[in-house]
Parts: sequence; C-alpha cells; structure tokens
Amino acid sequence: MASVLTAKAVEAAKLDPNGRREVPDGGCRGLYLVIQSSGAKSWALRYRFGGKSQKLTIGHVLHVRLSDAPVGGPALGQGHTLSEARRAAERALAAVSEGVDPAKAKKAAIEAARPVSEEALADKLAEAERDLVRTQGAAFVEGWCKAQKNRSWPEVERQFKAEINPVLGDRHVAHVTKRDVKDLLKAIVARGSPVTANRVFATLRKFFSWLVDEDVIAVSPCDGITKPTEETPRERVLTDPELQEVWRGMGAFEYPFGPMWRLLLLTGQRREEVAGIEWPELSLGGNWPEWKLPGSRTKNGKPHSVPLSHLVVAILGLLPREPIIAANGKKLEPKFAFTTTGETHVSGYSRSKARLDAEIGRLRTEANEAAEPMPPWGLHDLRRTVATRLAAFGVRLEVIEKILNHVSGSFAGIVGVYQKHDFEAEKRQALEAWTRYVELLVDERLWPKFQEWRVDGDREEETARSREFNAAILEGGPRWLSVLAAIRGDQDEVVLKLPLSRSRERFA
Repeated sequence: MASVLTAKAVEAAKLDPNGRREVPDGGCRGLYLVIQSSGAKSWALRYRFGGKSQKLTIGHVLHVRLSDAPVGGPALGQGHTLSEARRAAERALAAVSEGVDPAKAKKAAIEAARPVSEEALADKLAEAERDLVRTQGAAFVEGWCKAQKNRSWPEVERQFKAEINPVLGDRHVAHVTKRDVKDLLKAIVARGSPVTANRVFATLRKFFSWLVDEDVIAVSPCDGITKPTEETPRERVLTDPELQEVWRGMGAFEYPFGPMWRLLLLTGQRREEVAGIEWPELSLGGNWPEWKLPGSRTKNGKPHSVPLSHLVVAILGLLPREPIIAANGKKLEPKFAFTTTGETHVSGYSRSKARLDAEIGRLRTEANEAAEPMPPWGLHDLRRTVATRLAAFGVRLEVIEKILNHVSGSFAGIVGVYQKHDFEAEKRQALEAWTRYVELLVDERLWPKFQEWRVDGDREEETARSREFNAAILEGGPRWLSVLAAIRGDQDEVVLKLPLSRSRERFA
C-alpha cells in the first residue's frame, strides 16, 4: 500500500542514482511523483483507456505557490502543487470514466494552441467547411441532382437556400440528429406550409441517403421518420366569380408579378416555366405568335410549344425591355421577361401570393364588409381551372394534355411512340377560346348580360344557347361576334341559328 504523499515528503524525495524514479501517491489513485536522474520533479497520472495502459504528464512540481492559482487550477503542462496535481488527476480520471482519453485531449489542445501558417489555417477552414450541410447540399445538387438530369433540381436548390440552410446550414452533416430534422419539418408545418414540409422532407431523405452512399456519414437521421402530413390530390377549380376577383387582384400589382400571374391564368402553364420566360423563347410577330420552351426548362424534359393568344401578346408587349444596371454597375440586356435583377428570373412566390390574397380580401371587403375570405387556392389551381374550362367548351382531352405538356394519359405507352401530330392548330384554337372567355368574364358591363342571356328561355333553348356558345367561342371570327351581339342585344347583328324569341323581347 503506497504512502500518502505530503508536501514535505515531495520536497525531501531524492533521485535514484540508477535512473528515473516514480513514487506513487496513496492519496490519489494513479498519481505519481516522477523524479528524473537530473533531479527534476514532475507529476504524472497512469490510467487504463481502451484496454491499454496510458500516461498523462500533469506538469512539473511546484513546492509553494507564491501567487493565487488560476481559476479552475493551472493548465496541464504548468507547475502544480501536490493538492493541485491531485485535483488535476481526479478531473482526468473523471474524463476517462466518460469515455474521453485525457492524454489525447491534452495533445489536441496543444495542437490547437500552436501557431499555424496561413496556408495551414486555410486548409483547416476548408476541411471544417467541407462537411457542413450547406456545402454538402451544394455538392448534392451538382453531383447528384444535375448528374441524374433531375428536372426538379432548381426546386431542390431553392429548398436548401430558403428552408434547410437557414436552420441546418452551418451544422456538420454527421451531427444532424433525427430531432433536428423533425424540428425543422414541424416549424414548416406550423407556419401553414404542410405540403412544403413534405417536399423538404423528401429532399432531406434523399440528401442524407446520398451522404451514406458517399461514405460521408454512417446513418441517415431521416431513418424512421414519416412524412409530416398526409396529402390528398388537389381538386380546386376556381369559380367564375373567383376568377373575376383573382383577375382584378392581379391588376393591382405592377411588373413583374401582376403580368406574370395573368400569363399563368391565360396560358395554363407551370409557375416556374412562366416565371422563367426568356425573351429568345418568344416569337411575338406574325400571325402565329408562340412561346417555345426547350426541354431543359420543362418538367418532363421535352420541348414544348405554347401558342400565344392576342391578349398574351399584348401583355408581353407592355413588359419593360430596357437594359438593367446590375449590382456591380454593369449594363445588362434583359434575358428574362420577368426579372428584377437582370441576372435571374423572379422568385419569392409565397410572399407575392400572400400579397395577392390580401388584395383579393380587400376587394371583397370593399364590396361587402361582411364578405367571407376567399377559400384557399394555389397558383397551380389556375392550371387545373384552365384545363377544366377547356373541357367544358368541348376541347378534346388530347388537345388539353398537349397544352399542359402531359405525356401520360392519352399519350402514354405505345400511343406516344407512334402518334406524332403536334396539335398546334388545335392548341391555338383552344387557348384563343379561353382568352375570349376571360375577356368576357372580366367585362363588368357585358358579363351580367351574358348571365341573363344564357338562361333566357326554356331548357331546350338554354341547351341550344350553351352549344352555340361553346362552338362560337372555339371558332371565333364572325360566329363569336354574333354571340356577343346577341348577348349585347344588338338585334341587327344577331345571326345565331338557335331560338332567340325571349332575347328579342328582352332587348327590344
């Protein structure tokens, strides 16, 4: 049994002429007074870690401390009195019990305190940055999404910038926990964006799975997490009164969002496709104006042609096209039809949609203080509304699918292989018909007369009027002008081949 060392015993301890001497301290397990052959004295702790014997040098022996000890005791490597050496040894043994090797921790601390060159410091910073979520997220977009020709990579990139990086971007990928992922998703749901939470979860799950495949992490924190919310297929189709409110609300906003929203309504195309219109894609002159999207800009990767109605051409013709002064002072020719920077197309759809909803609410309250808010709707519902109304006009399903650039449905399987008709004429006819309907819908003078006209007569007459209206709106030209004349009550211009007895009486 080793004797308990005292300050006097430490000071009186003699060297061993045959070499190095170690004197155990019975007052602290593993602590030794080490006396070198030169007579120098120091403190050392012997302990076991990972099944092996280890040694920690605490510092040289200090017989008397002439000044106050540092708060928390002297650092390892500095002078220690007997009592200070015992406290240091106890702290080290406590670290061992928690799975930390104090000798390695001391070495790491010394390395961290050692001055490094600028080059070495840059290497350390680069290594620290390499495995952050934002760094690996950018690598994921470039190295997987784009490499796999995933058409949704811009949305994945947007999710990292807007949703993931502000919360997890500066975290090491290996330190992201399941709770971190859940907390992020819960916050997105709590702000009223459950579908966005599902999309972000899908991105995170693929991202961390990719990191596992790349041997960056061992286990994905998304394992065992379920989708934040259950989704049901959207079925929202805007009514005529809602379309009127939406159109008028859009008109309250100047470039870029006001005209961009109206193009969404008039063309039935996807939000990203309309927001990202580039001027070289547009042919606005001649008798057949059109918008040609390259496959790189469409969801299915196939080039897509959109015939432009006269109203769409008019809206595009009013957009600004003068050079834009960039942040660096450089003058840029506009590439995008809808841009505020000249270098990228517009974004921030959620915030701009919220402003549009607020304007629609204001218009409702202005018309009726007791009016209920408009039921929730999304920009994508405009696309569904266009398709539904075209079907009501009698437009064939395959034409509607061509307008929407769908490759499933009528063009799935073998049909898509052999059926190569482009339906350009049919698409143009349908989109012009839709534009005529929107123009009628938002005409505050003519729309009430239309409401009366279409229900003027018995059931047989109403059916005949409906058929003639649908045929005329698709055909356009004199036939459509005749319908408009009948709606206005211009008897001399009415040439409709349907019963108009009650209309003549009404507008006589």
